[in-house]
Amino acid sequence: MAGLVLSGYAIKPFPQSFTKPTKQIIHPNNNPPSKPIFLHSKDPIFSSKTTNPFGSSNWALKVSTPLTIPSLDEQHLETKRDNITTLDEEIVKQEDEFDAGSPPPFKLGEIKEAIPKHCWVKDPWRSMSYVVRDVAIVLGLAAVAGYVNNWLVWPLYWAAQGTMFWALFVLGHDCGHGSFSNNPKLNSVVGHLLHSSILVPYHGWRISHRTHHQNHGHVEKDESWHPLSEKTFKSLDWMTRTLRFTLPFPMLAYPFYLLNRSPGKSGSHFHPNSDLFVAVEKKDVITSTICWTAMVAILVSLNFVVGPMHMLKLYGIPYWINVMWLDFVTYLHHHGHEDKLPWYRGKEWSYLRGGLTTIDRDYGWINNIHHDIGTHVIHHLFPQIPHYHLIEATEAAKPVLGKYYREPKKSWPLPFHLLGELITSLKKDHYVSDTGDVLYYQTDPKLSGSTTFVKK
Repeated sequence: MAGLVLSGYAIKPFPQSFTKPTKQIIHPNNNPPSKPIFLHSKDPIFSSKTTNPFGSSNWALKVSTPLTIPSLDEQHLETKRDNITTLDEEIVKQEDEFDAGSPPPFKLGEIKEAIPKHCWVKDPWRSMSYVVRDVAIVLGLAAVAGYVNNWLVWPLYWAAQGTMFWALFVLGHDCGHGSFSNNPKLNSVVGHLLHSSILVPYHGWRISHRTHHQNHGHVEKDESWHPLSEKTFKSLDWMTRTLRFTLPFPMLAYPFYLLNRSPGKSGSHFHPNSDLFVAVEKKDVITSTICWTAMVAILVSLNFVVGPMHMLKLYGIPYWINVMWLDFVTYLHHHGHEDKLPWYRGKEWSYLRGGLTTIDRDYGWINNIHHDIGTHVIHHLFPQIPHYHLIEATEAAKPVLGKYYREPKKSWPLPFHLLGELITSLKKDHYVSDTGDVLYYQTDPKLSGSTTFVKK
């Protein structure tokens, strides 16, 4: 075996002098065996590419991983790879530390171009079909509950009818945005009928809601569920401050908002001279207030026909459940995400940045009942898109939105998981600073159950 040389050690052999035999006999320990052992040149673990110093053929073991010393170039390449890997890890880390308050790398027009053209088409017949469906369900539920008149049935009726009142509000909401149809008169007539039936002044609400969309995410100019400044928050008396952030009171706020807006703002949705409206809108506001008053008169009259208790069961309790749905859904459109979302003022605010702070929510079975109003980001950016195209439009826009779109948590058939997010938000989302242009909610530790929050 002294003639065997490992080819993997890169020892250069002497020139070969003799022709390699096709077979060779090896005598271990120089003692010939009883039977010779033949090692053929085709044996896969041997190679004939080296010779021993004496010129004879030598069979060397093939080594799958040769032992070599890396050159300086190879060492430099390895260092370069390490640096690239470190750089990649740093980029991933920076992406994980996404700042929702930073200006987006895309424009509103890019989102619009990504949405299919048919998503912008308003079909009045399809829109009216939802109205017919919802009104038929409302009347059917009332008829069944009134006929059965059983205390085992009433709680089920209240939950179902209150949810349907909220569905009527969403259809009237589409009329207010003009996404119901391209016909302003049709939108106005249907909007008045739907909203007046649940005691909402259609034009008064429509105008203030338009202000909300035009200024969404702006601390001072937003109209719906906007944050209180620290100065305004601290000016509130203890009772008002506590009720505003203690359930169930915030979920009963909508009728009071219609009467007198939010703390720090003045005006009424019923009065034509309110700060909410300009001179050319006074006639519309008066029309809506008259319709609202007519509905109140009808309800009062029905009290004399069927009795106050029966009216409370048929209409009063479902109305307040509708109010809770309205406050619950609209609050969670702009609050309660697991990551803190910014509010803006001054030059930092833009229509796009403000709209990107809205949040989509999944309501399980309720999604279809309340006309996918939980699909809210695209609705806020493009309120003219009909509700029945919002899901498709959102899916088309997601690649453009990237991390600025926050995928909603999947709901069980009923969205009980959102109650936890509501409670958590009310405990810590209290006010924003009086200074600065990109702001995050801060917490008043004196409010029950709250913890101090500092934006990192």
